[in-house]
Amino acid sequence: MQAGLPTPTINTVPLRRADFATLAEALDYAARGVTGANFYAAGNLTTVLPYRTLRAQALDLGQRLTTLGLQRGTRLAIVAETTPDFLRFFFACQYAGLVPVALPSAVNLGGHDAYVRKLRGMLQACDAAVAVASPSFLGFLGEAVSGLGLSMWGEPSAFYQLPRQEVELQPIGPKEVAYLQFTSGSTGAPKAAMITQQALLANSYGSLTHGVDMRDDDRFVSWLPFYHDMGLVGCLLTVMAGQRSIDYLDTREFAMRPRRWLELMTSSKATIAYSPPFGYEMCSRRIRPSDIASYDLSNWRVAGLGAEPILPEVPARFAELLAPAGFDALAFVPSYGMAEASLAVSFAPLRSGVVVDWVDPADLSENLRATAVAPGSGSGFVRCGGPLPGHDLEVCDDAGNQLPDLHVGRIRVRGPSVMSGYFEQPELTSQVLSRDGWLDTGDFGYLVDGEVVVTGRHKDMIIVNGRNIWPQDIERIVERQPELRSQDASAFGIPGPGGAEVAAVVVQCSLLGPEDRKGLVQRIRREVLQELGIACLIELVPRHTLPRTSSGKLSRSATRSGYLERRAQEQQELAPVDLAA
Repeated sequence: MQAGLPTPTINTVPLRRADFATLAEALDYAARGVTGANFYAAGNLTTVLPYRTLRAQALDLGQRLTTLGLQRGTRLAIVAETTPDFLRFFFACQYAGLVPVALPSAVNLGGHDAYVRKLRGMLQACDAAVAVASPSFLGFLGEAVSGLGLSMWGEPSAFYQLPRQEVELQPIGPKEVAYLQFTSGSTGAPKAAMITQQALLANSYGSLTHGVDMRDDDRFVSWLPFYHDMGLVGCLLTVMAGQRSIDYLDTREFAMRPRRWLELMTSSKATIAYSPPFGYEMCSRRIRPSDIASYDLSNWRVAGLGAEPILPEVPARFAELLAPAGFDALAFVPSYGMAEASLAVSFAPLRSGVVVDWVDPADLSENLRATAVAPGSGSGFVRCGGPLPGHDLEVCDDAGNQLPDLHVGRIRVRGPSVMSGYFEQPELTSQVLSRDGWLDTGDFGYLVDGEVVVTGRHKDMIIVNGRNIWPQDIERIVERQPELRSQDASAFGIPGPGGAEVAAVVVQCSLLGPEDRKGLVQRIRREVLQELGIACLIELVPRHTLPRTSSGKLSRSATRSGYLERRAQEQQELAPVDLAA
C-alpha cells in the first residue's frame, strides 16, 4: 500500500498484550484492526502497511515460497533494511514454517570485502538455504553466497514472481524456533540465538505489561535496525503483538540527520521510542538550538534506554536540552537485555527516570563492592530495574555462589524468555546455558533494592597488578577531553612485559598538528594515572575508525585486535635485516 494517511493510533479491536501462542496468531488478530506500520524517508511518508495488508501479503508470499520445496525449519536469510519487504518476508516465514534470519545491512568501516565476509560467515553459521536482499545490497549478497549452494537468492521481486501454490500453510508452532538472532558481538565466529515462539511471546508479554504498561493510545517511532534485537523484537514483533501503530525512520537517515527522529515523534504524537544511549547522545550533539522550538515531545511517555552501558550524563544532557520541547526526564526507562534472552531482562519502574548509583571506584575495582559515595564524586552506574515477572536474576561469583546485594559478580538470568541455545553450536551453548536453565549473560553487575546494575562485560575487564580496571572508566576520562566526544575511545587490556596485563586505549580524533596531538596524549596519560593509578598506552587514530558491532556499539575486542596487528606490523618493519641471509 502506497503512502496516503498513516495508520491510526486508536484501534478498532480490543488491546491484547501479546497473549498469543505464536506470531502468526498475533498477526491474525492484529489484522482484524486498523493499525500497522508506516515508513518515512526525507520527512515524507512513503509506505503505509496496515497489519491486515501485511497478513495478506505474507500469506501470499508464503504460498509462493512453498514452490521451492524447502523442508520445515529451513533458514531464510534477509538483508534487513528498514523496508516493508523485511516485514513481508519475516512473516511469510512464520506462516510457511520457515525460520527467518536477519542479516546486517550496514557496510561498516571494514569496507566492501569485510562486509561480504561477514555476510558469508553468517549465511554459513545459520545454514541458510534462501537469501534475499534489495537491489542496493544484491551485489554484496551475490559475492557472499558464491559457492554455498543456496536453493534461491535474489531481490524481493524475484520471489514475488514465483508461482503461487494453493496449499494450506502450516505456521511455526509454539515450541518451534521463531527466528534466529545473531548476537551483536558476532564477528569472526557468528553466534545465532535460537528463539522459540514461546520465548519471544513471553518476552513481548512481559515487556508490554510490566515494562511499558501498554495503553490503547500508545504509538511507537523507531529508527533502530531490524537486524538488532532491540529493533526486531522491541520495535517490530512486540509492537505488532500489541496491535500498535509504528512509524519507521531508516537507520542511515537517523545517523545523518538525528533531528528526523524528533520531527517524527512530534508529527505523529508518538508515546514510546527506544534507543541505545548513543542515539540520545547524537541528538544532544547535533540538534541545533534553533530547532528545539519546532518540536513537541510532550506525548513521549516511555523513552527506552538500553542495549549498552548507560553513562548518566548522556540522558541528563538530552533531557536538559529538550525540556523546552516538552520532554520529561521521568520518561526515561533504563532497561537491561540481550538477544539470548529474546530481548528484555529488566525494566526500571515507569516514571522513576534515570536513578544513578554513585560508588567508590577504588572499592569497586579492588574488592568488587559497590560502596556508596556522594553524588558526582565517584563512578556513576544506572539502575535498570528488576527482572520481568516469571524470570529470575542473580549475581554470582566465579564459583557459582550467589552474592549479596552491592557485591559485583556475574549476572545470570533464568526464565521463559531465554534462548534454546546457539544454532548448531552445542559447545558454545553449554558454556553459557546451564542444564537447569541459567543463562550466563557475560555481564558483571550487582543487585540493590531488587534492581540490577550492570558494571561491565566479563571479557572486557582489565586486570593491572591484581586490580580490576573497568574499561569504561578509562573511556570516560578520555572522552571528557574538550577535543573529544562520546564513543571516541575504546579501552582494553593487552599482554605487557612478563605477561602482565597493560591497559591501552585507542582514541579517534581530528587533531592534525603534532603538538596538539602530543598535548592530548599527555593530558589523558596524566589523568588516567591520577584517577586510576595506572599507566595507559594511548594510540590516536582518525575519526570514524573505531570498529563497531552490527548494533552500532563499539567493539573493544575488534579494536584490541586491530591495535595488536598494527603493533606487530610496526615491530616487523623495524626489525633489523640480516644481510647475510
